[in-house]
Amino acid sequence: MSLRLLVVEGNTRAGRERAVASGGTAASESYAELLRSLAPGGTVVDICYPADPGANLPDGGGLEGYDGVAITGSALNVYDCGPAIDPQVDLVRTLFRTATPCFGSCWGLQVATVAAGGTVRKNPDGREIGIGRRIEIAEAGHGHGLYLGKPRIFDAITVHLDEVETLAPGTTVLSTNAWSPVQAAEIDTPGGGGFWGTQYHPEYTFREIAAVFRRYGDILIKQGLFADEAEQAAYIADLDALNASPAPRSLVWKYGLDEAVLDPAVRSRELRNWIEQAVLPGRSARGRE
Repeated sequence: MSLRLLVVEGNTRAGRERAVASGGTAASESYAELLRSLAPGGTVVDICYPADPGANLPDGGGLEGYDGVAITGSALNVYDCGPAIDPQVDLVRTLFRTATPCFGSCWGLQVATVAAGGTVRKNPDGREIGIGRRIEIAEAGHGHGLYLGKPRIFDAITVHLDEVETLAPGTTVLSTNAWSPVQAAEIDTPGGGGFWGTQYHPEYTFREIAAVFRRYGDILIKQGLFADEAEQAAYIADLDALNASPAPRSLVWKYGLDEAVLDPAVRSRELRNWIEQAVLPGRSARGRE
């Protein structure tokens, strides 16, 4: 059984170019690659770029033709609005009127929250970056399809300055931690497709988060996360080394890591679960088998 999936890129062209220049991959490209590896053989993954001027975007009928839609992270801030952001909110509102299941990482959760009637703010505690610690599955998340096979408390690769401030109607919080009260959520959607989203990045590798640290450069030094460039460079080098398999034992001990971030199958479990617990049943319910 092959699926047809869509990845919605949250960044502008300039943002994608910065990601590549810093040693990473455009968010939509790496997301699409992971989905192909997790989905049944023969799955087709398309990409759209709503932040780009003049981009051709699918309407409701076009979105209905997909078995699932995933929204990437982004360097944008949804409360800024404007020509790179407003079309993304409109696209997600259109998506929510279809029966197509949707998943969002970080920005994906934030833009979905705004599209559904909630609000997003700059986190008063600052940026959560690197490894998000002690994310705990909430009561509503126990037994939820998103978290099947996931530890009750886990760490995850993350980077975000913004967070959900006011829940949209129909939102259920599925996990939380000390940094942000909404680390994952489900949103009921008018068309019945449903939305699952995480504030962290289950799609990220250590290579991608290392690129994020390079991209921010001395901003993180000015914010006090590193004492100087040498300390920052050493940390980035450790992230690059952790991308190896198996990860160096000394670094695993140094950073207190476990399989939740080291094992790609556990790290990306939420996306596999979305495919198996939302996309495939949704496809079946729409008579596409």
